[in-house]
Formats: sequence, C-alpha cells, structure tokens
Amino acid sequence: MSFNNLQLIEPVLQALDKEGYTHPTPVQEKSIPVILQKRDLLGCAQTGTGKTAAFVLPILQLMHEEKQNTEQTQHKIKALVLTPTRELAIQIGESIRAYGRYLPLRHHVIFGGVSQHTQVQAVRRGIDILVATPGRLLDLMQQGHVTLRDIQFFVLDEADRMLDMGFVHDVKRIITRLPSKRQTLFFSATMPNEIKQLASMLLNNPVRVEVTPPATTVDLIQQSVYYTEKHNKQSLLVHLLKDSSIENVLLFTQMKHAADKLARMLNNAGIRTEAIHGNKAQAARQRALENFKAKRTRVLVATDIAARGIDIDELTHVINFELPNVPETYVHRIGRTGRAGAKGVAISFCDWSEKIFLSDIQKLIKKTIPVVKSHSFDVPGMHDIIQPAGNFSYGNNRSGGMRKRHSRAFTQRA
Repeated sequence: MSFNNLQLIEPVLQALDKEGYTHPTPVQEKSIPVILQKRDLLGCAQTGTGKTAAFVLPILQLMHEEKQNTEQTQHKIKALVLTPTRELAIQIGESIRAYGRYLPLRHHVIFGGVSQHTQVQAVRRGIDILVATPGRLLDLMQQGHVTLRDIQFFVLDEADRMLDMGFVHDVKRIITRLPSKRQTLFFSATMPNEIKQLASMLLNNPVRVEVTPPATTVDLIQQSVYYTEKHNKQSLLVHLLKDSSIENVLLFTQMKHAADKLARMLNNAGIRTEAIHGNKAQAARQRALENFKAKRTRVLVATDIAARGIDIDELTHVINFELPNVPETYVHRIGRTGRAGAKGVAISFCDWSEKIFLSDIQKLIKKTIPVVKSHSFDVPGMHDIIQPAGNFSYGNNRSGGMRKRHSRAFTQRA
C-alpha cells in the first residue's frame, strides 16, 4: 500500500513526497483512515513504528478541510499534542512543519527549561496546533496565556512515559480544561493498568490499533547481554567501541552524574562523546543531539528522560551501560534503533546487582536475551544464576515491588 491509497489530500501527499516517504508503516496504515473518520483512537505501538506521522497527517488534513469549509482566517488553538519531554515535543514540531509545509496552518512547541517569552508571543500571534509538555502548558494556562476552549483534536502521546515521569496528575488537570466534544487520540507503547484506566477516562468508543503486542521488541533488533562485574563495565565499553563497525551508539545510564562521568572517560579514551540529561541547558542538549545526528559525535550518553523522543536516522547501536529497573523502559531504550524497518543492535551490561532487572525484562518481553560468553570481562558464575525467560515464576511480585519503590527516585534524578 502507498500513501496515495489512504485518501490523503494533495498538499499532504506532496509533503510526503518531498520527505521521500511513499509507503505507510502498519500503525500509519491502520490509524490514518480511523482518524480521518473522526473516531477516537487507542494506539498501542512500540517506539519507532511511525506513530507521529500516524496522527499528524490526518489531523493536518482535517484541520485544513475545516478551515476551507468555514473560510476561517483566524488562528485559534484547535489541536493539542501533549507529550512528556521537550525532545519529543521538538521532534513532533519538526514533523508538523515537514508534513504541513504546503498548508496554511501554524504550530508552535512549548516546553519548560527556557524563557516563556517567545512561546507566549507565538501564542498571541495565533496558532492552530500546539505541541506541549504538561508543566509548561499548565504554567501558561494559569497565567492566562493559553486557553483550550477551542480544542477539537487532543493527542496524548507516550502515555506510559507520562505515568513513569509522574505527570499523570498534570495530565488529568489539563483534561478537565478540554471541551467535552473533541476527537481524542491516545498512544502508548505499553498498556499497564494505570494507562488503561486513563484511556477509559479520555476516549469515547475508541478504535483500538495495535500493530504489535504490548511491551514487545522489534525482531530486527539484535539483542545481547554481557555479564560483568560493575567495576569492569567501563573497560568492557571501551573494548567494544574499538570495533569500527559500531558507527554510532546511544549509551544509557540511570544517573545524571554517571552520564557526565562516562562522557569524560570515553573522551579521554579518544572516543568523541557528549552527554544529555535533565541538568543540561536546552541549548546544550540540542547541540549535543545535532552533533550526534551529524555524526560529529560517535557516542551520546543519555538518561531515560533526556533520551525519550530522540529519533536518530540509521542509529546502529544502543548500549545499556546500566539496566533499567523498570522493564518497560528497556523496550523504549532499545527501540531507538531498528526504526522504520532498519536493523539495529542492542547490547546490555549486567552485573550481580542487576540480575533481577534482567529477569524482569526477559519476563516482560517473553524472550531470553542471548548471552555473550567468554569475553575478556566475563563472570562465568552468573550464567547459572540468571534464569532464561521460560523458567520464570510469574506469580512472584517481590521484584515488582522493588521496581515501584525505585522508579520515582531514578526518574527524579535523571
């Protein structure tokens, strides 16, 4: 199937052609017709499957057609896209700009960590589509700069990450300010019970679009795990990066100070590296991301919050220097590679303290991650300790309780 079969209007098709896109991904193929029918949608699709275009393209078309039919010349906020991080908000804004290049619609992106002056001025001049993170949106609403009374399209993107980051209460406050008559699109890579409850609050007789089972990983991603002692992780990392076939690496760690420490260590080893995390200024984060995209930097070290929404074309490798204590996060992390049908490689380091995290991850994704044995920093004794995916006791909630206790602390520090 091509985009020509999805009843998209000519200006949108021209923009897609300009971007070099001819065939929709499965989530786009299933979602676009539903949204064009003005139905609510509950989308469950893993990261890297093309969710952004799945909602941006039909919303642009519906808004343009309404403007033509009503001959509106004013620019009022008719569409709100709510997303958890500034990086993802910027990425969605770039997609709106690209796909809407031939349409007379205005959009703007607002997020915290920068001066609100430019954002407020853009809203005052008039916009049709607002992309926002929850905190800054609430700030501008409370100051009277933003009103949601004209919203016709509401998109909640990366809903599970909203929950992980503690934004669910902000989201609920924003929802109370939305008109009851609207079209709502709800996207999440995973569907824990809390997300299902939120979806039931928001959606009216939705069509469910699910292109892969919840919390699965892309088959094209080659996954592996290295057992090693914690103090040997840095040496193992440098050893692996001596392989020139590893073109670029998104390297995940839990803590901000650990990200900076790793970046310094790799630079001292002659490997061009930058770090992004919540303490970095927005300009610094964008500069690091641009350097990585342009391949001026080989390794980008990131915490989970900073990395959410990063979309790197042809990212070859993701390395989990530290395993996440929330197993769903593993799915999000490795989904940064293997995007849009490309192959990718995901490597994880696991020390003794992380073996329970690896067990939880394998239980969630319902597969055993292959172990690389007999490397220079191997710990043979761990091979018999960590069970393969098929041997788990699904009734054991002890590790789940540990995840919940640790999750908030890690999120706040990222």
